[in-house]
Amino acid sequence: MSDEKKNTADHIVSKDVELLKKALDASISGIIITDNNQPDNPIIYCNAAFEQITGYSRAEIIGHNCRFLQKDDRNQPARAQLRQDIAAGNNSVIEIRNYRKDGTLFWNELNVSPIKNSSGAVDYFIGVQNDVTRRKNAEEELKSNQSKLEQRVAERTQSLRENEEYLASIVQTVRESLIVLSPDYKVIFVNDHFKRTFKVSREETEGRSLFDLGNGQWDIAELRRLLEQILPTNNPVIDFEVSHDFPHIGKKLMLLNAHRIELEGQYKDRILLAIEDITERRAIEQRKDDFLSIASHELKTPLTTVKGHVQIINRLTAQSGDEKLKNAVSKTSLYVERLNNLISELLDVSRIQSGSIELHKQPFDFDQMVKEAADSIRQATNSHEITISGATDSQFNGDESHISQVITNLLSNAVKYSPEAQQVKLHLSTVGDYLKVAVTDQGVGISRDEHQKVFERFYRVKNIQQRFPGMGIGLYVCAEIIKNHGGTLWVESEPGKGATFSFTLPLDQAEGAADVR
Repeated sequence: MSDEKKNTADHIVSKDVELLKKALDASISGIIITDNNQPDNPIIYCNAAFEQITGYSRAEIIGHNCRFLQKDDRNQPARAQLRQDIAAGNNSVIEIRNYRKDGTLFWNELNVSPIKNSSGAVDYFIGVQNDVTRRKNAEEELKSNQSKLEQRVAERTQSLRENEEYLASIVQTVRESLIVLSPDYKVIFVNDHFKRTFKVSREETEGRSLFDLGNGQWDIAELRRLLEQILPTNNPVIDFEVSHDFPHIGKKLMLLNAHRIELEGQYKDRILLAIEDITERRAIEQRKDDFLSIASHELKTPLTTVKGHVQIINRLTAQSGDEKLKNAVSKTSLYVERLNNLISELLDVSRIQSGSIELHKQPFDFDQMVKEAADSIRQATNSHEITISGATDSQFNGDESHISQVITNLLSNAVKYSPEAQQVKLHLSTVGDYLKVAVTDQGVGISRDEHQKVFERFYRVKNIQQRFPGMGIGLYVCAEIIKNHGGTLWVESEPGKGATFSFTLPLDQAEGAADVR
């Protein structure tokens, strides 16, 4: 084939691929592709509709197995059917309960089909999902109401009256300011806590536009935009911060959450707005952060001096025949180094909280960096075998020292929290246009309700607090480093069955975060 014909063919293929991608993204059905040749059959592609249906971003989806959408709801018969069909390489059509990122349930009609190569082996699976929650809810409601409708009319009337009184009493005693808005954002109701907090009367609030209250403190362009999206899209306003010098009460920091009220009749299309005063809580957090920053900096200077003196003593005793003295100096040096590492982690936390952590990005050999980090852990421990499988074969544009710090921390934790095991596995792969690293141990494991908490500052898993020392900041620092590179860090684990910590990083840094300074 001539070069001209080849270029023409390549151009046609490129246009076809681009057209196919646009078609997939234009679909109202969620579409994913998984790689059957990689461990755990990870997702390597998702279209825009899949992100919209699930509430997760592409960065949070790529690299996961589809089961993450079921969260704790793992004992569904449909899951067993899906596993059986995938293992056999067959088509599968199921209805399954899934959960969005915010935890809300939706019913998913899932069609899974294998993509086979020329040898007949399954290389990929393509999944097409549709949200059929409304249909399922309608079916269940119809079944429930058909035989009992007439009997329950009178009972429901009485129940509604009692519930209205009951809910009204609860609303009035809630220690949070609540506002009910009409579709045009006029105040229909405020509870007593709102009136006490903002020192206003019912006459000064009800019947007026939210944006006209007080001295216009709620008339914020971004808040107005978010509220305008609630009714047509049903998207809630989550944790919107308002800092303002309010009339009568002074400067406050308020946290706003707003939801559409899912009722019909006279209550249709109303908006419930909850306002929480977080001024004192944020001030306490700031004082903690200030103390952490000052303490870690103040400790760093004398420790550097102590470390220098220990090094001098170590050299002076090198020629000594006193083994007890050498041993004491060696142990002192070890504990000084541990204290130095701890203070360095505290400084990292302080920099992250203050927003002054710096990323120095440049291309580096990702696989070689991982190998060197693993070698450093191997030299520090004789109790575990660290095996590396897979490869990315990639040059990654990022902060090599920070990414190496993440690898080292994950491997150190795997060794530390699996004292009865002898092996730690590290797997490298590429999933779509992301790098993926997974570190697996056979240790004590983590309960499902703590999977997100382990990445919070100073949080330590309940069943290991007494057995293993630590401050609970390593994983927090790791998560922030990966986040600042545009990636995602997560854990899959069960108590007594070990843990797998995985993270993905975008090869295309245009998708990731910019340098953080």
